[in-house]
Amino acid sequence: MSGLTVDTRGLNCPLPVIKAEKALANVTKGQSICLLATDPLAEIDIPNMCNKQGFELVSHENENGVIRFVIQK
Repeated sequence: MSGLTVDTRGLNCPLPVIKAEKALANVTKGQSICLLATDPLAEIDIPNMCNKQGFELVSHENENGVIRFVIQK
C-alpha cells in the first residue's frame, strides 16, 4: 500500500512532521508514505499537517505506543 516508510520513533515534535513533509516532497502525487512515530503529539500534528497541506490521511492507528500513519500525497 505504501512505498516509503519514515521511522520517527523516539523523535519528538516537530521532527515527525518535518520528516513527513520532507518524505512527501520526494514522492509523486498519488503515492503514499508510512510514518511511524512514538510522540503522542504526532496524533494531533500529523492530521493537522495533512489538512493544511492537502494530503490524505489514509489510515492512523496506535498499537502499543507506536503510531502508524499512511499519508497519500
